[in-house]
Amino acid sequence: QVQLVESGGGLVQPGGSLRLSCAASGRRFSVNTMGWYRQAPGKQRELVAAITSDDSTNYADSVKGRFTISRDNAKNTVYLQMNSLKPEDTAVYYCNNRGLIPSIGYLEVWGQGTLVTVSS
Repeated sequence: QVQLVESGGGLVQPGGSLRLSCAASGRRFSVNTMGWYRQAPGKQRELVAAITSDDSTNYADSVKGRFTISRDNAKNTVYLQMNSLKPEDTAVYYCNNRGLIPSIGYLEVWGQGTLVTVSS
C-alpha cells in the first residue's frame, strides 16, 4: 500500500555532513507524521526527528542544532540533513511514515534502513 525507499547513507568523517532522503510511493496519507529513527549496534531504536503534516518538528536532544528534518509533499519525500556528525551518530537510520489513508485508516510503514558510519 505504501513503500518507503531510503537513500543517502554512507561513510563520513567526524564533522562532516550527509543528507538522507526517504521517498514514499503508493497510497497517499491525508494526514501523517514522517520521521527518522536510528539504531546503533546493541542499542534500542530511537527517534531522531519527526515532522508532521503542518510542518511541526521534533528532535532528539542529541541532534538538536545539528540535524534538520524537512519534507516535500509534492514529491512525497522526507529529508534529514545531518551536519557536524559525530562517531556516536553511527547507526542504521530508518524512515517512518504513519498516519491516516482515506478508506484504509491508520497505517504505519518503515523503510529498510540505511547505514550511516561516522569515522576517521
